Amino acid sequence: MRVLHVISEMGSGGAEALVAGMARAGGDVGWESAVASGGGFRAEALRRDGVPVFDVPPARRSPAGVLRAAWATRRAVRRFRPDVVLAHNVSASLVARIAAPRRPLVTVFHGVAAADVPGAVRVLRRVSDTVVAVAAAARERLHDTGLTSVVVIPNAVFPEPARTDRATVRAALGTPPHVPVALCPARLEPQKRHDVLLDAWGLVPGEAELWLAGDGSQRAALEERARGLSGVRFLGTRTDVRDLLEAADVTVLTSDWEGMPIALLESLAAHRPVVASDVDGVREVLAGGGGVLVPRRSPGQTAKALRGLLSSPTARSVAASRDDGPGAHALMKSYDELLRTVLEGR
Repeated sequence: MRVLHVISEMGSGGAEALVAGMARAGGDVGWESAVASGGGFRAEALRRDGVPVFDVPPARRSPAGVLRAAWATRRAVRRFRPDVVLAHNVSASLVARIAAPRRPLVTVFHGVAAADVPGAVRVLRRVSDTVVAVAAAARERLHDTGLTSVVVIPNAVFPEPARTDRATVRAALGTPPHVPVALCPARLEPQKRHDVLLDAWGLVPGEAELWLAGDGSQRAALEERARGLSGVRFLGTRTDVRDLLEAADVTVLTSDWEGMPIALLESLAAHRPVVASDVDGVREVLAGGGGVLVPRRSPGQTAKALRGLLSSPTARSVAASRDDGPGAHALMKSYDELLRTVLEGR
């Protein structure tokens, strides 16, 4: 089965990590995989691994942008000749349907803000043959807005060993071995609410460090907000999050909403405890343990949880313990069964 993944870009986000993992693992379930995207470091890595990657300009939510992206995606469809198209998120689904009107199209819905769900449902009803939600909570949001036929396939991470040891990563960043570190691997965008995290960090005493691994439109404002706070490090976009997890002690995420965040799944796979907002997809991730849920937009409770974990190796060990759920193999099997069912029904 020839599967073309369509996604806006292939940078540091969770959907991008999922696409990269699925494209590499496709051969295990009998797929020939390719990716059409706006590029990024993950796209270049896939090229080096021999996965066909087609360049598509990002749609940017404008009619002209959608048409440009669709035209480029149509060229990818003609060259790769997929049996099925797997589009990640709503804009990519619209682009894929225009580009490949006769191909089966499955949408992976990674999540949008609550205000954007009605618009997403209107688009998905028209363009998608099947919609996959990455978390049960995401399916419920779609269902409550009128999209009733949605399959849930929870996100999973593809095993990736650390390339560098803890001491080497810390030495490169100038962080002493004994200093506790909290890592926030998230784009600097409004959804992730780094402002809440920085307000919480002001309530965390001692010489601990906060590593912000990501970049985005909020960086300048957040750097200004962080003035006067000790230990805050803006690391920018990183291609070595697995190594940063090896060097950190705790992962923290203070988002307003999430689908099912790959960053937290990666943290749990690396046995790092999590402090995160009690929102839909995060709640599902931590249902089996692995960290501390805190109320959304609550700097005080976030600071309390961080203080407890950063000050105690025993508390971190207890918090990180959990029963592992379905992994990458189960995810690939579920997608394979779904795509083949969609093909048989066409």
